[in-house]
Amino acid sequence: MAEIRWGVIGGSGLYELLDDVEEVRVSTPFGEPSDSLFVGEAGGREVVFLPRHGRGHRVPPHRINYRANLWALRSLGARRILAPSAVGGLRAEYGPGTLLVPDQFVDRTSGRAQTFYDGRPGLPEAMERVVHVSLADPYCPDGREAALAAARAHGWEPVDGGTLVVIEGPRFSTRAESRWFAENGWAVVGMTGHPEAVLARELALCYTPLCLVTDLDAGVERGEGVTMAEVFAEFSRNVDRLRSVLFTALENLPSRRDCDCSRALDGMETA
Repeated sequence: MAEIRWGVIGGSGLYELLDDVEEVRVSTPFGEPSDSLFVGEAGGREVVFLPRHGRGHRVPPHRINYRANLWALRSLGARRILAPSAVGGLRAEYGPGTLLVPDQFVDRTSGRAQTFYDGRPGLPEAMERVVHVSLADPYCPDGREAALAAARAHGWEPVDGGTLVVIEGPRFSTRAESRWFAENGWAVVGMTGHPEAVLARELALCYTPLCLVTDLDAGVERGEGVTMAEVFAEFSRNVDRLRSVLFTALENLPSRRDCDCSRALDGMETA
């Protein structure tokens, strides 16, 4: 198999990104990933695609094996990861159809395995130590720049920056929770951005989220609140455009990695 450098973790409604693909099953020391991985070409690059929730959306966000997913992508050579997902807007101006490329996240999940380095015997030798990676700036600056430029090239006016708050799910927020998130200045709310970004950093991968707003969260507007059908319908309306943005971003990302992501583990000491 040719060496692969680019990876995409598909969000809700984005199960078929590539055409003419090779399906690859990958086992990892952390269990099975959400689904097979699919190897093909996009944007003139060799790409490996993984459906985050599995085909048919059968894995809820709190049960995704995030460690297996990131390990599997890296094992097939992916070093740059683009991660589109459906999110709720926490501000009235971030309505359905908004594309936001966050620069920060806040973790409001509970109980998710969020490190490869948990000191347990039986893991790959390098994973038996304990390390503490820096996550002050959790996303790849080159990836963010490429995603924003690609969105503008396809007629979007993307939001550059903002905080993604990640909740446990699978339920949506109450109105009180939603208002609290907004009062803290956070921009959008989703269920899968953590621990993906953390695990990518621990593997020295470049990780870039693309957040497609499918609804205004419960505390932002009156009404019945968001429904799953609403989320899928809005994502479906934008999926072709989002595919084009992903292809262009993949094409524009440089092969050489000069960002700090690739050096995340340099000089790491055990603790």
